[in-house]
Amino acid sequence: MSLSRPLVLFSPAPHPLQLPLCKQLGAEQGKLESRLFPDGESYLRILSEVKGKDVLVLVDLVHPNDKYLPLIFLLDTLKEFGAASVGLLAPYLSYMRQDIRFHDGEAITSKIFAAALSKHMDYLVTVDPHLHRYHSLDQIYTVPSEVVQGAPALANWLKGRDNLLLVGPDAESEQWVAGIAERCGHPFVIGEKQRHGDRDVEITLPDLAAHQHRTAVIIDDVISSGQTILQCMQALNLAGITQQECAAVHGIFAEGAAPMLLEAGLQALATSNSIAHFSNAIDLSPLLIEPIHQCINKVHNP
Repeated sequence: MSLSRPLVLFSPAPHPLQLPLCKQLGAEQGKLESRLFPDGESYLRILSEVKGKDVLVLVDLVHPNDKYLPLIFLLDTLKEFGAASVGLLAPYLSYMRQDIRFHDGEAITSKIFAAALSKHMDYLVTVDPHLHRYHSLDQIYTVPSEVVQGAPALANWLKGRDNLLLVGPDAESEQWVAGIAERCGHPFVIGEKQRHGDRDVEITLPDLAAHQHRTAVIIDDVISSGQTILQCMQALNLAGITQQECAAVHGIFAEGAAPMLLEAGLQALATSNSIAHFSNAIDLSPLLIEPIHQCINKVHNP
């Protein structure tokens, strides 16, 4: 699928997907100038010609409170300068956690964030958003959207290796881990997770006596505090499996989680390049090209 007009890709901050996407999309790398005034307000200047062109903004939305205002300033200014379309590629999409009101008085931030962001863009492409109680992004976003599954990229990374056991930390991960296992040909087990707080989880695993000769690869969609992975490692240690690795789509690694896991004995840590991190070993860019083309065509041919 080809585009009928030039594509310009802007990334407000350096991102590992920027260069491979520009190359595969045949896109121009957009240039802009941004800084903070002494009082903390944002300054933004677009240095590339965008009139009549399709524009894609690439930004992961980790720590969204710092990124939201600069992002909408960029999206709206691109529209003001005559871009034919302005889309957002958010490899990691934030504000998906609070999808219902658990206690009286709580804000359902996922709905508020989605409604606000939708006003400033023409489409959204993202990777493995946390769709827990929502069936699709269309329930909260009012623009065309494409959700890319990171599982094929993880499966390709695992292919060709021997004696692996894939480990999913909880029942929520079962369908996802099972799909990866089927693609790469490795056995898998699923743990049972009890969450007692944001940083307090307990993992139990089934009998692993038949897998003692294997290297366990813990598979997860997001690593944030790292506590789920740490508890999985401890459960594997109790089962006698000490060769342990971890692969995840999104590596947030809050509060020094990555060094903590490596110090705890994790032999290898691999994440996709959805979020810049030293563990990036899995390239998502081949999976993103077609969804980006599809969204641009939806904008111009609704």
